[in-house]
Amino acid sequence: MAQTTIRRAAALAGTLSLTLACSAAPPPGAVADAPASGEPAQLAAPAEPMPNAEPQVASGDALEEPGALELEPESAEAEALEPEAAPADPATLLHESLDAYESANAFWEQGALDDAIAALDHAFGRMAEVPANGDPVIAQEKENLRQLISKRIVEIYASRQTAAGDPDGGIPRVVNGEVEREIASFKGRERDFFLEAYRRSGHYRPMIVEKLRAAGLPEQISWLPLVESGFKERALSRARALGLWQFIASTGYRYGLDRSDWVDERMDPEKATDAAIQYLSALHNIFGDWLTALAAYNCGEHAVLRQIQRQSVSYFDQFWDLYARLPQETRRYVPRFLAVLEILDDPAAHGFELPEPSPAVAYERIEIARAAKLETLDRALALEPGTLARLNPELRRNATPKTPYELKVPAGAGATLLASLDALPKWEPPPVSEAIHRVRPGETLSGIAARYGTSVGRLVALNNLRSAHRISPGQVLTIRSDGSGGGGTAGEGGVYVVRRGDTLGAIARRRGVSLASLLAANALTGRSTIYPGQRLTIPN
Repeated sequence: MAQTTIRRAAALAGTLSLTLACSAAPPPGAVADAPASGEPAQLAAPAEPMPNAEPQVASGDALEEPGALELEPESAEAEALEPEAAPADPATLLHESLDAYESANAFWEQGALDDAIAALDHAFGRMAEVPANGDPVIAQEKENLRQLISKRIVEIYASRQTAAGDPDGGIPRVVNGEVEREIASFKGRERDFFLEAYRRSGHYRPMIVEKLRAAGLPEQISWLPLVESGFKERALSRARALGLWQFIASTGYRYGLDRSDWVDERMDPEKATDAAIQYLSALHNIFGDWLTALAAYNCGEHAVLRQIQRQSVSYFDQFWDLYARLPQETRRYVPRFLAVLEILDDPAAHGFELPEPSPAVAYERIEIARAAKLETLDRALALEPGTLARLNPELRRNATPKTPYELKVPAGAGATLLASLDALPKWEPPPVSEAIHRVRPGETLSGIAARYGTSVGRLVALNNLRSAHRISPGQVLTIRSDGSGGGGTAGEGGVYVVRRGDTLGAIARRRGVSLASLLAANALTGRSTIYPGQRLTIPN
């Protein structure tokens, strides 16, 4: 207030005595008596009022001192002498905001992060001053600038955290009501799931930790598959997410996971771990904190960005700021992961005695260039049935393709298998067909599976069914079959799914094996009853 008053007084003095300002000798009366110290004479000016001082009121009819008029704040004349500055127009504000944004980019490239943040703050302030005047072009340009500024702020903070390189403590530990509820769930109805998932973690967690360390990511992320899939390499969600890291098809493609009639690399633990590390790193670079990155891993980065863009100040949004507006599954997902970390940090405090993790299987890779059933290769190596299927879960048909493929086999078994390949019977993979079936009254999944030569498990997975016992008339099912019920051709071995009307003798003749060998392979007798949907092992 005092500075404004002085400026106004000076302006009025200038209008009253322009000639004095230009004259070498001031007129009489305009200069006060020179002080004894020899200081230059000055124009008389009203004294600046002391802070909080009461205004001085002249008594009686005394004349006002020269210049007193300028001290009256309500004086129309004084206001006219200093007109208010016209507000900047929207285009100017947008240009100034863009200039500040570009300056921030230059500072960022130079590594001056604090200067970049300050420039972005200024850019955001000028952008915020743009009035809502109904012009759609101006409104769109303002929104574009807001998103640019917010994104750059997030990236700068992300680069700061990345530079810090804190692989062990990068995920903030929080124990709030949401996390406590998930801890209680793991201690209660999900206790068996938690313990079994912990046991299975031994198969893959050492490999995951090694890859996380190499990438500089927090090692706590190695427990994320416990929440995602229970460490099951072939886990399939209702949203069609597959594998240890639960990739949907489109995200898997983005990060190099191949899918074909023979292979789905979302179920390859090593390749899926590499893809998950790439995806999580990209999400952390976008959002700048791990909890928000994990939320985006669950529901997609676009879902999280939409919530951020609805905020007036986007770059202040962290996971717990967004929590209430995220999808319900995501609102449980991150607290579940934090609950896992909390339990594993002190199992005894939460009433857990953890089992010994299953050991990781040592393996080697060999290139095989012929189609072969994995169970046939198990027998050739005298392995426990299912060994190669567990080592190669990405093989959709439990068989190697005709084209060259790197097959994982137990360490030391590669040379033996390669030497025995030529002696194995030829196996020609049956063609895969797909059909649509509309459920009729009285039909069951087992009957439908037998009719099309597939299995109930395949129908459940392919159609994302919650139960193998709940289908309704009129429901449409997708049927994918190889035409053999999962088996091979004559002379090869495999599995046959019994169809309505089948007999053991007919199956033996159709598959080119003796009835006695078929009975022995399945622990049956000549009087045994078979039923539609039953799976029979076909001997070589």
